[in-house]
Amino acid sequence: MAIMIGYFLVVASVFGGFALAGGHVAALFQPVELLMIGGAAVGAFVVGNDVKSIKATMKGLKGLTKGTGYTSQLYIELLLLLYRLLSKIRSEGLISIESDVDKYKESKLFADYPLILADHHAMEFLTDYLRLMVSGNANVFQLENLMDNEIETHHEEGSVPVHCIAKLGDGMPAFGIVAAVMGVVHTMESVSLPPAELGLLIAHALVGTFLGILLAYGFVTPLSSLLEHKLHESSKPMHCIKVTLIAHLNAYPPPLAVEFGRKVLFSTERPSFEEIDDEIRQAKAKARAK
Repeated sequence: MAIMIGYFLVVASVFGGFALAGGHVAALFQPVELLMIGGAAVGAFVVGNDVKSIKATMKGLKGLTKGTGYTSQLYIELLLLLYRLLSKIRSEGLISIESDVDKYKESKLFADYPLILADHHAMEFLTDYLRLMVSGNANVFQLENLMDNEIETHHEEGSVPVHCIAKLGDGMPAFGIVAAVMGVVHTMESVSLPPAELGLLIAHALVGTFLGILLAYGFVTPLSSLLEHKLHESSKPMHCIKVTLIAHLNAYPPPLAVEFGRKVLFSTERPSFEEIDDEIRQAKAKARAK
């Protein structure tokens, strides 16, 4: 919805301003120019990217129509799940979570947190490192380095659509110039026409430059910025898990380890200390009731 509102503002501002200045909006409707610019841009995009990059870009663009899903409620679930896991490890030992981790989709412990369970990347990251912890004596520094490398790899992979769309947007003004030059060539070969008709042909040619710049900076390039924002948000649960697990391995108690993880979250979605504390108290009360 926000994308459509933004596009509406772009179109209303540009074309509305042109109309208010006395221009004829119909003169800007040049489907042939759009065909030249759009077709050339798509062709260059296909040439400049492999199949994997194209698929990743299409998937990324499709995901823009949905919200990120990284809300305060999701992070509350993540922190509570980490608290319960670390508390179970502290009281019963690492081996006690082995069955939960190996079959987390069937685990009653994980079933209480559907928002996190639905996040494939976060769950894979969490369960992989819990398995490493269960399998033997994990070296804290090596484990932290491995986590950083995996997060960096995730970021690099997620950056592919960002770079593809950014490059596509960068090239569109040039394709607009190509369309304009083609229009000028057409005008030059029609010099025998009356001045009024020549002026119309030149105006049509200049629309190519206008459309190339408008499409680039008003429609395509903003999508790369939005993809980048979503990429940063998708990495944040991994950072939270990493900091919490490392704090646990450094012998911090579960409530404090969870607080370490809470601190790395963006302030706009970060649950307050009181919220997490209340949720932990409720979790303890439920555990005692059982």
